[in-house]
Amino acid sequence: MQPNLLASIHTSTLTSFPTPHNRWRLSVAPMMDWTDRHCRYFHRLLTKNTLLYTEMINAGAIVHGDVPRHLRFNTEEHPVALQLGGSEPDKLAQAAKIAEAWGYDEVNINCGCPSERVQKGAFGACLMAEPDLVADCIKAMLDAVKDPVKTPITVKHRIGINKTEDTPEGYAFVRDFIGTVADAGCQTFIVHARNAWLKGLSPKENRDIPPLRYEIVHQLKADFPHLNIAINGGLTTNVQIAEQLSVLDGVMVGREAYHNPWLLASWDKTFFASSVRPELVEGSASEITRESIESQMVSYMEREQALHGTPWATIARHMLGLRHGLAGSRRWRQVWSNHRLKNMHPRDVMALAHDDMREAD
Repeated sequence: MQPNLLASIHTSTLTSFPTPHNRWRLSVAPMMDWTDRHCRYFHRLLTKNTLLYTEMINAGAIVHGDVPRHLRFNTEEHPVALQLGGSEPDKLAQAAKIAEAWGYDEVNINCGCPSERVQKGAFGACLMAEPDLVADCIKAMLDAVKDPVKTPITVKHRIGINKTEDTPEGYAFVRDFIGTVADAGCQTFIVHARNAWLKGLSPKENRDIPPLRYEIVHQLKADFPHLNIAINGGLTTNVQIAEQLSVLDGVMVGREAYHNPWLLASWDKTFFASSVRPELVEGSASEITRESIESQMVSYMEREQALHGTPWATIARHMLGLRHGLAGSRRWRQVWSNHRLKNMHPRDVMALAHDDMREAD
């Protein structure tokens, strides 16, 4: 990555939540069983500006179920986006209206998940084959929310779908999908730069086997310069992020953010200044420490236990990558993931984890 390229990547200076044209600059992907409110609280300690997404939540569960259980979040999580699964415009509209009332900063429709369970519910990646239906969903949701600028409706999808290994979709497929959905009022698309195989691959295999084709997403931005186009898939370093931001409006990082969360600690100073800072792209720009983050998480565990009876282990599982790559990290993780210690106070668990870590050095 050349310094002159990095210097050309600009964003507005942030004084509060990112403005609509740059709020998708960096985000952490919605990940089932991972990006719950405890995970998002942890990530927010590491980065103040990055957009955080919920796990995918079925719109019907919000409309007909326990709303607080599905939508409760910590005020510290802002900016935070709700991802919905569904294909019925009326239910998605109701869910979007409820989400806006709860204070979410965005509502996103999942058109990218390839799992068979999701397909049976007639949503996820299979919706890419029905752009008119997705457009109807977008229209209904935009009509339902009071302020679509403050609470935008967005779509996350793949670059195409394969119904079988031998029937890949070409570029025109995703181009026409975006064109149809954009005509309904959607202005922001987060594009996973892989095809989704609807049969023959597991969700995990669908994240690894279909080849990454970043050039497709770049072409989409060239063809739709007035839209916000963010990219997702296979991005694990700040150098890669900076390269994509030289072409696109945003980058969404998934599993690397979860397994190596300290990466997030460099993002505010590296990517959310008046321009990208080339000298920081390959290093850490953080003034916080792993120890301070861990201590704040213990305070959060204490609070959650007092308010909601949440076991500390339910929260601690999300921070097991905090010391990724450091000496003694394995021993530290073993203590925090040891459920035989569940009756101990989390501060005592933290002390034990640090004792074991020092012994391993």
